[in-house]
Amino acid sequence: MLFLSEEDVRELLPMRDAIGLMRGAFEALARGDAINQSRRRLILDTGATLHSMAGSYLNYFGTKFYSTHPKYGAYFYFVLYDAQTAQPLAWMEANRLGQIRTGAAGGYATDLLANPEAETLAVIGTGFQARTQVEAIRAVRPIQTVRVWSRSEEKRRKFADECSAQAMDSAADAVRGAQIVLTATSSQEPVLEDDWIAPGTMINAMGSNVATRRELPGELVRRAALVAVDSLEQAKMEAGDLLLADSWANVVELKDVKRHFQPSQITIFKSLGIGVEDVAAGSLIYERALATPERFADRNRARR
Repeated sequence: MLFLSEEDVRELLPMRDAIGLMRGAFEALARGDAINQSRRRLILDTGATLHSMAGSYLNYFGTKFYSTHPKYGAYFYFVLYDAQTAQPLAWMEANRLGQIRTGAAGGYATDLLANPEAETLAVIGTGFQARTQVEAIRAVRPIQTVRVWSRSEEKRRKFADECSAQAMDSAADAVRGAQIVLTATSSQEPVLEDDWIAPGTMINAMGSNVATRRELPGELVRRAALVAVDSLEQAKMEAGDLLLADSWANVVELKDVKRHFQPSQITIFKSLGIGVEDVAAGSLIYERALATPERFADRNRARR
């Protein structure tokens, strides 16, 4: 098996390529040429949790598994297999993999649903995932202004400096008038209010994948003309934004969404992150690593 580090993943998976991979993965799901297995969690009374998710895409299948603990952190890995022979092909450190492919999925959804001329992006949250979300949205829309807010003034100003954004004094100031709104928080309660969001806005909500946690108020979810999810099965298990709103009539899987924009409508992408996204991204990383074998020969020889 080829071993690939976080740095290898970052170098071999640029964002624009990752967005194209997400398009290919969801088109394959629509054709029936890919399979997704929803996330499962093993929760211990110590506070530790083991998460696993899997999928198949083209000539590959694989699984990502990771452990988390609120006090001690998280550890991410992905294993890629050959779909014809079940031979293991690569073992990857997968924190960056998750960050990049989640951003890319948001970028793909934004390309389908957001105003094609959107120039202003509002960002609520300044954590690890927010940066690649902004990178992906900038790749698909002519963003001129990024306005950011988070509870920590220090963190939002640091984020603004690093991401060429404007740090705002309130969430409302960041959101009002933005054509695209990104929420990337760990909040238990909504970070937006319904009356901040004007018709024509596209919301990319990716912070919550726990049934008891949400970033969006129920009235906003119900007001949206369309709510896209990467997996309906997984959403019904862990999309707190939808479960707590008890709103499903306007929900559709991203694989079935066609490119469209109506200035009178609000649209939402409720991003959860699914296994087939990891397989699509991991397959490209693996193929690019094979194309430069000299880079990995000494390292993998040592591991053997």
